[in-house]
Amino acid sequence: MTRFSPRAALCRAAGSLAAAGLLAAASLAGAAAPAQAAGLPVLAIGGPAETALHPYPESGEPLHATLGITLDNPGADEGDDDYETEFTVTFDLSGIADVAHVAVEDTSDCEVTGTKAVCTDQGIWPGLRGIDDLLLTAAEGSEEGDSGTIRVTGQSKGATFTPFTTRVTVGGADLVMEELPFKERTNPGDRQKAPITFANRGTRAADGVLLGLVYSRGLDIPERYSNCEYTEGGPGSRGPGWTTALCSVEGSFEAGATYTLATPLTIEVTDRAYYDMFVYSIRENSAAQRTAQRAGAPFERGTGAVLKAVPVKDPAKGATARGGDLNPWDNFHEADFRTENTADFVAYGDKVAGAEGTTVTADIGFRNEGPAWVGYVRSGEPVATLDFTVPPGTTVTAKPDRCRAVTAGGGYREDQKSPAPRYVCDTSMSVLDGGGLDLPFELRIDRSSVGAEGAVTVRGPWLQNPKLPFDPEPANNTAYLIVNGEGEGADSGGTTGGTDGGSGEPSTPPTSAPDPDSSESPSGTTGPSESASSATSDGGSAGTTGGGGGLAATGSAVLIASGTAAAALAAGLLLFMAARRRAAARHA
Repeated sequence: MTRFSPRAALCRAAGSLAAAGLLAAASLAGAAAPAQAAGLPVLAIGGPAETALHPYPESGEPLHATLGITLDNPGADEGDDDYETEFTVTFDLSGIADVAHVAVEDTSDCEVTGTKAVCTDQGIWPGLRGIDDLLLTAAEGSEEGDSGTIRVTGQSKGATFTPFTTRVTVGGADLVMEELPFKERTNPGDRQKAPITFANRGTRAADGVLLGLVYSRGLDIPERYSNCEYTEGGPGSRGPGWTTALCSVEGSFEAGATYTLATPLTIEVTDRAYYDMFVYSIRENSAAQRTAQRAGAPFERGTGAVLKAVPVKDPAKGATARGGDLNPWDNFHEADFRTENTADFVAYGDKVAGAEGTTVTADIGFRNEGPAWVGYVRSGEPVATLDFTVPPGTTVTAKPDRCRAVTAGGGYREDQKSPAPRYVCDTSMSVLDGGGLDLPFELRIDRSSVGAEGAVTVRGPWLQNPKLPFDPEPANNTAYLIVNGEGEGADSGGTTGGTDGGSGEPSTPPTSAPDPDSSESPSGTTGPSESASSATSDGGSAGTTGGGGGLAATGSAVLIASGTAAAALAAGLLLFMAARRRAAARHA
């Protein structure tokens, strides 16, 4: 059975959003994963710690609540996508037999039979994803306060699963978060007040609330409250550059009442901001809820003032419920911020030397010199691509896993095993300030030549649009890998390279990536001239797989013009260096 189509694509997109914290309020991580069995990936099943149901009505249809279950594959490397492996998730419903009735949508891949529900799905990839929801309603004859548990397990030949248990209760608090009118176009240094406001539209009071605040690297909340705990870069799979705060606010929050913070939060836009996101959520506080929200990440308590919530005197000015169905999706909102800022991506090359027949290692890549971090959280697309043209007379014998072979013109190449004239390497969806990519390539020197060059360019991931929209200095986007060269040519167009490569992963994540027109075809794009590498050009289709494509305008091909190079090799080193200077002037 193959189901990677619209539904699988949506699941993949949901995983990217969850990585940014968009599902943080509704999808809580499951138990810590055990040691991997037989090398299989370990998927943690997660979901809400508790689900509240409206009491069975005296008349009319009962209102349903949605139980959303997630699968998290935190141990996988980015790019380890498996769209074929099937798995099942089984719900043991015996614990809620007299408490709730369970159903599924008509389009669901789940079936309910007696006291068991089974969901079938396909594909095991890195990060967080959701599966089909269960629809829960209070059972006829149940009373407010009745509760039971659902145990969730998984099975697959391609993975192991940690089990998860959630509690279902008839009646409860329904905390509804108000959406705040943030100014989304900002400048570094801007500050905005965030008077977080929420209402309880449930059937009973909430005994304390847990305020969740998740914000990306370009934002800050300067006050570290003493009843809040903080962690950087977690929990879950949001990726680097995120801060999570969990604030336990004491009090009895009555049904039908509206509350706001006694002192509004301050949201500050930092010098690192570009695309950023702020997620704010409200849940009823409990030990189980706090444990689930922490998801195993280490938290540190703040030392500032106590964050308090007070009743709103005029509820009409407070939160407005979007429905009375106790749906946890109305517990949170997210705000996007687009800051006027830049990030300077600087390519670096290397200089290597060796005799004919020897193999050398070249360290190439790029660095984000800031000031901004860049992340495409909404789309999950890579921020940039490192495009490497193999120097003539050499053959790539080993490449980083994240890199793929393309034709000399940048087109699609089906053969990924034999040496290629050109390689492209995508970043993840975020590149931190001070981050980047460090990429070691092993090359065999097939024929002895002086100063053979290969371009190393950091560019946009789409062939049709190679420009980096945030980068104010495109001149340093290209550097060169020089084999058996003389002088300082390795830093042409970039930085001298290889030794101080940086973190190997990019900076922080923003809100949305520019949407390339999917109807455009890279086939009409002019790529660099065919490499003189000993690797055979395969002349494949001019398409591209993800980020393959033409180099940016600064330095697009092997920079030794064939006539000049031949003359230089024949006439000796002096004439060769003169040709090098002329070539450098042409590409300056």
